[in-house]
Amino acid sequence: MAKQTLSRLGRWCSRMFAVECDPSSDSVYFALTKTPHTRQGSERQEFEKIFGRAKSFSLHVCTEDRIQRAKFYEDIKCNTIPGFSQGCRVFDVFSFHPDVKNSALRGFLVRGVADIQDTGLFEELVRNPGLNVCTYVLEEETQQWWQHLWSKAEDGRMVVVDKYCLVPAEKPEHHPSTLNIINSDVFYKFGDACKVLRECSKFIPESKELLELVDQGLPLKRDGRFPVVVIEGLDATGKTTLTHSLTDTLNATLLQSPPQCLSPWRPRFDSEPALLRRAFYALGNYITAGQINRASAHAPVIVDRYWHSTAAYGIATAVSGRVDNLPSPGSEVYRWPVDLLRPDLVLLLTVSPEERIRRLRFRGAEKTREEAELEANDRFRNKVEQAYKRIEDPACVVVDASPPPDQVLQQVLHLIKNKCHL
Repeated sequence: MAKQTLSRLGRWCSRMFAVECDPSSDSVYFALTKTPHTRQGSERQEFEKIFGRAKSFSLHVCTEDRIQRAKFYEDIKCNTIPGFSQGCRVFDVFSFHPDVKNSALRGFLVRGVADIQDTGLFEELVRNPGLNVCTYVLEEETQQWWQHLWSKAEDGRMVVVDKYCLVPAEKPEHHPSTLNIINSDVFYKFGDACKVLRECSKFIPESKELLELVDQGLPLKRDGRFPVVVIEGLDATGKTTLTHSLTDTLNATLLQSPPQCLSPWRPRFDSEPALLRRAFYALGNYITAGQINRASAHAPVIVDRYWHSTAAYGIATAVSGRVDNLPSPGSEVYRWPVDLLRPDLVLLLTVSPEERIRRLRFRGAEKTREEAELEANDRFRNKVEQAYKRIEDPACVVVDASPPPDQVLQQVLHLIKNKCHL
């Protein structure tokens, strides 16, 4: 049962919980205790943000296998939760040990479901060994909220196996959505990304073909003597125009990440959970690194996106809520992978949101789910931009790409001349 799994992940009652009631404000945090406590005046207001006075329940995906956990979470999100949307409110919820890496379990809290315990769906959820199912009950006499932890009894009945009183908790130093970033949302070693793809090869046969493409002896340092310049930026900031102009002006070789050789597999991995998508795009960077090493022996190299994009989008997607929830500047999540070839210069193109929208109107290219969210969600776009600017060694040099393309080109050529001595 799920409770047995959680005994290996850490005692349930020792964990803290964070509920994302409003993405524009702080999460509501609470802890658990076995005994009632004296209520404070502000406690009722905090818990009313979560529950109102409606019946609620939560689901946490708690399988230890990270591939199964990622796929199961995605399945619950796409196929189970939408069934509760009518007349209900659904919040993201985290269960975690404060500031402990890889301790966060993602889930959902559904508010406003009447008599959920009496439904066949509830029984199906409780019986699932990969889920931890809790209901929330307001005790009328004390006006305190209790969490009831459900499981299947030996006779097959659905029973409450434990209950805990909810108590407000202080906001931790690190938002729980940041705790699992390393080697789940961003990869920092070639072998760690390969490991994910090997683990998922049973149900994604394409993983084996992908791994065969990757040179196991990838270069850590360049053999070539010519400089390597990476052009980064959000969609519609002028990357394509600039990279082609630079390639012509400098007689350079133009590369891109992910490389063209991965195009047949992109639709397959773009439809998978974040863990698998991130591993796929991480390997794309290493394939591009091999191409950079070979090409820089003969000419300057211009690269349309590289690790900065992979990391910035991975971090921004993983971190829920406000921009303030991002890891602080200097965090290890912004550090360049130890075994990935470094460029000489990374330029981040920026334009105003209004100019970006204007340019996007003239584009008809198919968008990934993240590109579509970037276009529609200001908060997500700001998180991506901030993540770009916090990546270190090499850091991005910000370039205003609002002027006409020929002016941007001259500005960038000046930077390349000064930084790369061309």
